[in-house]
Amino acid sequence: MPCPPPAALVATDLVKTYRSTRGAPPVQALDGLSVEVEPGTVFALLGRNGAGKSTAVRVLTTLTRPDSGTALVAGLDVLREPDAVRRSIGLVGQKPSGDPIATGRENLVLAARIHGMGTTAARARAQELLDRFDLSDAADRPVRTWSGGMARKLDVALGITHAPRVLFLDEPTTGLDPEARGQLWAEIGRLTVEEGVTVLLTTHYLDEADRMAARLAIVDAGRVVVEGTPDGLKRELRGDAVQVDVAEHDVPAALTVLRGLRGLSAAASAGRTVRARTEGGAAAVPAVLGALEDAGVHADAVTVSRPSLDDVYLSAVGRSLAGAA
Repeated sequence: MPCPPPAALVATDLVKTYRSTRGAPPVQALDGLSVEVEPGTVFALLGRNGAGKSTAVRVLTTLTRPDSGTALVAGLDVLREPDAVRRSIGLVGQKPSGDPIATGRENLVLAARIHGMGTTAARARAQELLDRFDLSDAADRPVRTWSGGMARKLDVALGITHAPRVLFLDEPTTGLDPEARGQLWAEIGRLTVEEGVTVLLTTHYLDEADRMAARLAIVDAGRVVVEGTPDGLKRELRGDAVQVDVAEHDVPAALTVLRGLRGLSAAASAGRTVRARTEGGAAAVPAVLGALEDAGVHADAVTVSRPSLDDVYLSAVGRSLAGAA
């Protein structure tokens, strides 16, 4: 049998601590984080703000040196070969990377020239990317006049101008409307399928990870607490999720009720929703509603569902990502 291709990205026991000022204790952003990503796939890192996702990306893209641990990106050591790593990767950060005063075309031509392309090749690559991301009609307008979705697609186009082997996307769809998110998902999917680009994605959107990622890791307190395929992780959770929507002022009382009912576990809240796990969701509903009524809590809606990625996160971390992000 042929040997499988080497991993596109391997991080092993990464540790990073930031010193604080004015006598505050140091902040340990990474505490032994380890991941391995297969080539030509999307790998998602999930976690609340401060979990260590962005610090991991900064280490893997050579922007920050770890205190200890090792990392290989595209087969290159991030500490020993940082320049070669930078030539092999693309990075789309949380903040826009284009010049808002310049046009989209000018941004792309400049990026191509920075990566060493001649003038003719740079203009051709810019037009290719404008066509690919459906930005040609706005190509010669200043980027500051573009919509948020168009500007975010330009950020991704800038990140792949030099055809990187590994692309890092740090919360790329935050703030975008559903249509713009869907368009960006489609482009990222084409990158992996048609060009074999490996994508490491950090996101707060569970549906994004569920739809796009071949594998994902949940990060908490600077380390990976669970890893696997989205479907595999959901299958590992037995039973159903019972969700109850209540008035905001009733959330504490409803949470106390669910925690006190026999047969329910992992009770938590996010916004106006309280939820728990049980072996038989439909059979548990009457008892849940009765207990809430006895406690003087009115339920606006009750939903029974199969395990979701938020249930996986809740099981691994002890709180809902929807409420923690």
